[in-house]
Amino acid sequence: MNFEKWQHLLRARYFQFMNKNEAALEEYQLLLQVEPDNARTYETVAFIYANRGDFGAAATHFREVLRIEPENAGIYFNLGFACDKQNELIAAIQAFQSSTQFKPDLDRAWYGLGICYAKLGKHAEAAQALQEAATLQPMNPHAWYALGMAHHHLHDAERVTEIIMHLHRFDPIMTRQLIQETGRSDLAFMVADLAV
Repeated sequence: MNFEKWQHLLRARYFQFMNKNEAALEEYQLLLQVEPDNARTYETVAFIYANRGDFGAAATHFREVLRIEPENAGIYFNLGFACDKQNELIAAIQAFQSSTQFKPDLDRAWYGLGICYAKLGKHAEAAQALQEAATLQPMNPHAWYALGMAHHHLHDAERVTEIIMHLHRFDPIMTRQLIQETGRSDLAFMVADLAV
């Protein structure tokens, strides 16, 4: 039994539980010196950095997990999220694409991919990715709203109408927002009963 490993791990978890993240990070770094290929430790460190808003350090540690587990769709998603937070949209897109490659039903990866494409003004690609997200999670108002905006930018009024009609079935507040953002005052009657 590797007592040094367990000593650092238990100390790190204790410090993390006590919200002493700097001390926890020091122990996790010592643990990585003992076990340099421990994917869960890199992942834990990445989340500590992400929780305090240091997405660059989080991305570095997510990449270390992927060095060890190169087909981990969830970690690719987390890397995409961290890259997006740093406005590294191309890297985020690549990570989200890898996530969807390894786990095609991961709706949040399709959503992240669509949002990053939209930020780059690639609305056709955004619409394709967001359609996947909306299909996988048909009651996700954020996916449907973003899909509606992508089709609005593509000047596809008929598809925007279809999306608004679908969204209205379960989220009238997001429907109103989409109607306003797309300038579809002809559909405002659908949400006229909502307080402004």
